[in-house]
Amino acid sequence: MSWEIVMGLEVHLQLATQSKIFSGSSTQFGASPNEQADAVDLGMPGMLPVLNEEAVRYAVKFGLGIGARIGERSVFDRKNYFYPDLPKGYQVSQFFAPIVSEGVFEVPLEDGTLFPIRITRAHLEEDAGKSVHDIFTHETGIDLNRAGTPLLEIVTEPDFRSADQAVAYLKTLHSLVTYLGISDGNMAEGSMRCDINISLREKGSEKLGTRTEIKNVNSFRFVERAIYSEYERQADILESGGTITQETRLYDAENNVTRSMRSKEVANDYRYFPEPDLLPIVIDEAYIEAVRATLPELPGAKRQRFIESYGLNDYDAALLVPHHDMADYFEAVVKACNAAKPAANWILGDLSGALNRNEVSISESPITAERLAGLITRIEDGTLSSKLAKQVFDAMWDGEGDADDIIAARGLKQVNDSGALEAMVDEVIANSPDQVAQYRAADEAKRKKLSGFFVGQIMKASQGQANPQILNALLLKKLDDQS
Repeated sequence: MSWEIVMGLEVHLQLATQSKIFSGSSTQFGASPNEQADAVDLGMPGMLPVLNEEAVRYAVKFGLGIGARIGERSVFDRKNYFYPDLPKGYQVSQFFAPIVSEGVFEVPLEDGTLFPIRITRAHLEEDAGKSVHDIFTHETGIDLNRAGTPLLEIVTEPDFRSADQAVAYLKTLHSLVTYLGISDGNMAEGSMRCDINISLREKGSEKLGTRTEIKNVNSFRFVERAIYSEYERQADILESGGTITQETRLYDAENNVTRSMRSKEVANDYRYFPEPDLLPIVIDEAYIEAVRATLPELPGAKRQRFIESYGLNDYDAALLVPHHDMADYFEAVVKACNAAKPAANWILGDLSGALNRNEVSISESPITAERLAGLITRIEDGTLSSKLAKQVFDAMWDGEGDADDIIAARGLKQVNDSGALEAMVDEVIANSPDQVAQYRAADEAKRKKLSGFFVGQIMKASQGQANPQILNALLLKKLDDQS
C-alpha cells in the first residue's frame, strides 16, 4: 500500500526586540542560567504584565509581508499547562483572536514554480523556560532566561506533501523574516524552531490520518530527516495493521528516530481563557499603513527584479536573493563593474566556496564588493585569463591588495600580443613534429583532443599568461595550414 504525507508546520519565531514581551527586561543569548529571569516571568505576586509595543509592530510587519489579514482587535489568552519550565502554570498567548490570520505564502521551488502555502494564523506569545538535561547527572535543571521572550507563532494549513516542500517553506520564511528585520532566524540559538504535524493517508484518499507532532526541530537538515524518520515509523505501523497514537514526539538526531514525549493535547486540555491583566490590542488603518511604509523590498519582488533587470536565470536569482547580505553584495559588485552574470558566477562559485571553507559570512568577507568588481573588470577587459583570475582572487583573500596591485606585483598580466603569441606557437610546433603528424592524420573529433597538447606547451612557455582565445585561434590556423 502506498501512503501520502500530509503535514502542517508551526514555526516559533523569536522576535528581534531586545526586551521581553511583558516585563521589559533585556534578553541576550548565552547568558548564565536564570540570570535574566524576572519577577513577571516567574509570576510573582503583584507583578502585572505590560505589553511590548515593538513586538506588536513586528507581528503586523510580518502579516503585511505575507499579505495576510491584520486583526483590528486581538486579545491575549492564558494557555494552562504544568511543566517545570513554566513557573506560572500558564503561558500568555493568543487563541481566540490572533493578531495575524488568513494569508497565503508563496514558496519558490527548485523548478522555478511557486508553491502556495496557506497561513492559518500568526499570534504573539511569551516563550517558556528550558529544561536542561545534560549538566547534572540523573537530574534536570531549569533555565528560565528564555521565559518571557517575545515569540510569533506561525501556523500553516496541512498543505505540505513532502520533506522538500517543508524545507523550502522554512528557508523562504527565514529569508522573509530576516529581510523584514523582525528576527535573526538563528535556528542553532533557538530563534526559529519548527513543530511538524504529520500524518499519513492512503494515496487517493481524502480522509486524513491520525497525526503526531514533532516538537522543536532546530535545523533545516533535521526537519528533513525527522519527516522521513516519522514517515517510515508510521508507515511500518499502518502496514502491519496497527494504529497511530496521537501524541507529541521529539526528534533524536543522533539516532535519527522520533521518540514519544507525551500524549497530544487539544485546545480543551489547555483551558484557554482571556488574560485578565492585558487589554485588547486595537490596531487602526493608520497604524497599519505606517508599518507598511517601513517594509523593504521583499525577496519575491527582488528575485523577479534580478531576473528582469540583470538578466539572471531563475537558478542564480534563487541562490542570491534569500540572504539579503549576499543580494546587497551582488548589487554592489554589479554597480562597480556592470557585469551581472560574471558577478553572480564569482559570488556563487569561488567566493561562496571560500566563505564556507573559512566559516565566515559574506559580511565578514576579506574581499569587498569593490575589489571583486575590480577583478571582474580585469577579466572583462582581457587583462586576466580565468586561470590567472583565480590566482588573483586567492591573493586578494589573503590580503595582498586589490586586483591591480596583485597583477603588478606578481606580473600576472595576460599576454594579448598576437605577435608574441605567434612566436610561441611557431616554436612549440617546430619542436613537436611527432604530435603535429598525429594531428594531421587524425579526424576532426580527435584533433580537438590532440590540440590540448600544444595549448599546454604554450601555456607553460607563457607561464599561464597567454590569452586563451587568441592562442587557440593562432594555433588552429597554424596546424591546419600545415595539414
